[in-house]
Amino acid sequence: MTPVRRGQWQTASDVLTQVSRQPGITRAAVARALRLSTGSATEVTARLRDVHLLTEVPAPSQGRGRPTTVLRAHPRGPVVLALDLRQGSWRSAIATLDGSLQDQQYKRHRSRRPQVVLSNLQREVKRVQEEYGDRLRVVSLAVPGTIRDNHLMQAPTLEWFELDLETVTAGTGLTLFAGNDATLSGVAEARTGAAAGAGTALHLIVEVGLGGTLLIDGVPAQGASGAGGEYGHIPFGDRTRLCPCGARGCWDLEIDGRALARHLKEPAPDDPYAYTEGILLRTDRATSRAVTKVVTALASGIAGLVNAHDPDVVTIGGLAIPLRAAAETTFQQAYLAGLMTFHRGSPPPVLAAKHEPDGPLRGAAALALDHLTSEPAIAAWAAQH
Repeated sequence: MTPVRRGQWQTASDVLTQVSRQPGITRAAVARALRLSTGSATEVTARLRDVHLLTEVPAPSQGRGRPTTVLRAHPRGPVVLALDLRQGSWRSAIATLDGSLQDQQYKRHRSRRPQVVLSNLQREVKRVQEEYGDRLRVVSLAVPGTIRDNHLMQAPTLEWFELDLETVTAGTGLTLFAGNDATLSGVAEARTGAAAGAGTALHLIVEVGLGGTLLIDGVPAQGASGAGGEYGHIPFGDRTRLCPCGARGCWDLEIDGRALARHLKEPAPDDPYAYTEGILLRTDRATSRAVTKVVTALASGIAGLVNAHDPDVVTIGGLAIPLRAAAETTFQQAYLAGLMTFHRGSPPPVLAAKHEPDGPLRGAAALALDHLTSEPAIAAWAAQH
């Protein structure tokens, strides 16, 4: 086949983007989405097959009728390592060009000291690089904190501040993309989850505190320095309370296990996430009142963000899902009461996230795949293969 110049990989990039965002898509569907002729679609997919980027496999049987094929990542193609750092653990997965996650790993922290945790992540990167060789092109890391240019500015729930996250890929030559976990969860929902197809989507996740992102056509609005989406630190709460982030009155302090413990006059929990899970199993009146207060604070804040952003849909993840379920009527009443009048006739739906609990992993993979499916990245891979 005639070699293709770098500039001629643009259509191939568009095809791979469709494959990564619509798992199981057919060549005919790609042609329709990109307005390609049948011949052009066949030629482009053949080129991608020749350089080990795509393959076609039989689609699951649908009964009688002509069998069809779907586009999948080539078994010898490039991959991404996605990492999801949590308060008490970390997870990893290999993502292929069709967005599938493989070889998932889960480890608990033996120590939460940043040097120890980052060293463990670095070992995982090197292990995967030894296994996959030059197929591993990018490492993408989700972190529960504020990220700017691969630097962690602050992660109050981890009690980490001012860290260079590129130590995770030090000595490997690999590109690192680091992002906020809630932002990346929102990317996953907007691309292939509950907000897929929405022009404007708001995603919020409650774990220890609250984070989120506003997405326009599947792309997060990250602000001037990449640190946007810190919704938990909007002063929707009691201004007399000092948040670990340094601000006062943060919404964070009203919507998780710390707020529940305060309402119940119990000691502040070491693990607010696990504490909340336990609280939601209790049925006494005091607990019900505490949950009602937290759910009201959550729903009222969501209404405020809807008034500010005017999204088509809101998706919620983490503990926001069981909290809402524990007081559904309270949630709906507080949500509607907080909306501007013109929103109430047709309020944006608030939907449970589809990709729980894999949202951060899938979002981290999605942004890294955006890089792998770019024209320069395809051209670089093709030159080597």
